[in-house]
Amino acid sequence: MKRVHVAAAVIRDSSGKILIARRADTQHQGGLWEFPGGKVEDDESVESALARELQEELGIVVSAARPLIKVRHDYPDKQVLLDVWEVSSFTGEPHGAEGQPLEWVGQRDLLSYEFPAANQPIVAAARLPAQYLITPEDLETPALLRGIQKAIAGGIKLIQLRAPNGYDPKYRDLAVDAAGLCAGKAQLMIKGPFEWLGDFPSAGWHITSAQLRKYAAAGRPLPASRWLAASCHNAEELALAEQMGVDFVTLSPVQPTQTHPDALPLGWEQVAALIDGFSKPVFLLGGVGPAEQQKAWEAGAQGVAGIRAFWPDSVM
Repeated sequence: MKRVHVAAAVIRDSSGKILIARRADTQHQGGLWEFPGGKVEDDESVESALARELQEELGIVVSAARPLIKVRHDYPDKQVLLDVWEVSSFTGEPHGAEGQPLEWVGQRDLLSYEFPAANQPIVAAARLPAQYLITPEDLETPALLRGIQKAIAGGIKLIQLRAPNGYDPKYRDLAVDAAGLCAGKAQLMIKGPFEWLGDFPSAGWHITSAQLRKYAAAGRPLPASRWLAASCHNAEELALAEQMGVDFVTLSPVQPTQTHPDALPLGWEQVAALIDGFSKPVFLLGGVGPAEQQKAWEAGAQGVAGIRAFWPDSVM
């Protein structure tokens, strides 16, 4: 069965809302919502196909777009490759040129709409930022909380509260304070034992590769409404993350780092190959920062994660 190559778009307006369209009842996966786009012809580039489809379907001309995510999905009757781009600028007023209903939807509200299974990783990618801050170790609590506050004020939307191993009551207290600072402003990701899950209802969970290996077979420990992420370093761990049903991963180390000087870096070529076989958002970690964001996008990643690269200087 030949895999159908589709170009699709996450289109944002100036307020950050995302455009979705309802599939006709007569179509494959009819009646469900989707991100606009259509089939890439054999002689077309993805960019050309995307531009053509959006002009035909919505009456708009794309002026700025970048790669967001590639998703391979196998339905019982069809195999698809969704080549998804983020469209941040366009001309024209979008309308359902083929009679399809359209809606502009807030990121959070995407969860209220029913999408085909192949679109679920796109929903996650559309809701995630391009930068993922990981807090430093060895900072006193007041400095750590000041840093989180300053990072949020600077625009950071996704924060992992880095943790020591095991059940640490000091970390737990810190997580309570961090959750308060992030409330309504940024998504906090906690690292810790699953026994704590019920105590932090607003937080997502970022599991270690050790937890991933131990619990992947048991399936997802969180409802779909809460973020679940995993630390991955190779193809085997990415496969376990897929099995567990995580929403996104970090993949590391991309390049040599100060914190793990002995770890063998993956390098950009291997990173791109690993991402190409994985249908979830990936943040690249290890020796990368804002300067590598464009390169990360070109490799197929959601964006970049880091400690020093995103931590406010004045509170180190």
